[in-house]
Amino acid sequence: MKPCFLCKMPGHTTMSCPHRVATEYGVTPASHRNAGNPVEYVFERQLRPNMTYMKPAHVIPDQVNCAVIRYHSRRVTCLEFHPTNNHILLSGDKKGQVGVWDFYKVSEKIVYGNIHSCIVNNIRFNPTNDGTVYAASSDGTVSCTDLETGLALSLMNVNPNGWHGPRTWRMLYGMDINPEKGVVLVADNFGFLYLVDARTNSRSGEAILIHRKGSKVVGLHCNPIQPELLLSCGNDHFARIWDIRRLEAGSSLCDLPHKRVVNSAYFSPSGSKILTTSQDNRLRIWDSIFGNLDSPSREIVHSHDFNRHLTPFRAEWDPKDPSESLAVIGRYISENYNGAALHPIDFIDITTGQLVAEVMDPNITTISPVNKLHPRDDVLASGSSRSIFIWRPKEKSELVEQKEEMKIIVCGKADKKQKHKFGDESEDSDDDTSKLKRKNVRSKKSRKS
Repeated sequence: MKPCFLCKMPGHTTMSCPHRVATEYGVTPASHRNAGNPVEYVFERQLRPNMTYMKPAHVIPDQVNCAVIRYHSRRVTCLEFHPTNNHILLSGDKKGQVGVWDFYKVSEKIVYGNIHSCIVNNIRFNPTNDGTVYAASSDGTVSCTDLETGLALSLMNVNPNGWHGPRTWRMLYGMDINPEKGVVLVADNFGFLYLVDARTNSRSGEAILIHRKGSKVVGLHCNPIQPELLLSCGNDHFARIWDIRRLEAGSSLCDLPHKRVVNSAYFSPSGSKILTTSQDNRLRIWDSIFGNLDSPSREIVHSHDFNRHLTPFRAEWDPKDPSESLAVIGRYISENYNGAALHPIDFIDITTGQLVAEVMDPNITTISPVNKLHPRDDVLASGSSRSIFIWRPKEKSELVEQKEEMKIIVCGKADKKQKHKFGDESEDSDDDTSKLKRKNVRSKKSRKS
């Protein structure tokens, strides 16, 4: 009578769960009806005229092309592709480091370790200068970093008086940029939203309560077509839509309820749909922000409800998909592939709930919670423990390998015996008790000698 670990419903085990056999089980496919109201009709005719109605074949990056093993000193927390340079990838980690990697040349990489003192939760490029990048961290600061020099400027510090205990320490999680107003929006773990003027590099106005007081706001996303619309999500089990032009406590345009914590919420590339990831093992889709938002258009059961010692799983849209039907997310439950327990990365058709593809590599035995699809190329970047992997479609990877062999670079303790597979998670534990024990053992041995 215990609930299934995957779908949270009683009556069966996780192994026999129908959602594990077919992800589309119980999902109502999206209808192909015409627009039902005038606003939706205008949107379809004017704001999305170049959208194809024939769904194209999905191109899936399913083979590792290159990788940097143990690139960061702690687990990877966020990834971001360069907006104009197709082969530059930025990454943040739990220690506060920001990495810049040219995955075409593979060996050209650098890690800036003096920007933040703890977790980098979000990275965004400056829309007017792609040589600078904004980062929000759990140390309570927002930084603006020059990628060439690595020099960082602190734009805001929400803990000016320093540490006075966990009850007063503010950490910044969700972040996005409104390019029209030139404003950086960041949110903290107490439910407040802050505005930073990107032109003056200073804080603007007072903090605004956008979620329940004391709850963590983990995600912010400005609508790509209508930037004055802001989507937020947090630990109070809600995703909310706001109008930036009149931001006040309790003035949300719409509240989207969830049963558990919401890890992420994103508008689609056209700005008309919403995709959320919740800790109740559900992906929720709203097909139109102009329609009825009281309940989602469909819910897809997927395994991703584990956060301890892991970066939260977030389902993200494929920015290249004109049909806006493909999403990517890592999987928590492992599957047996030829005797090896692997955690694949899932590509899901959110209009039907079907699993389009599951990609895995026998050498990657760790979980890959951080995944980012390239906005222009058929490339997937995934962060697994401290390592970063670049995936490409198999046919393209084979062409590249004919010219040059796949490159795998090992950082850190490269002289260690390679008994483990790639991305050994044992070196990314959130507590340092094992290291302390090793030091104590060594000290005792030295005393005896």
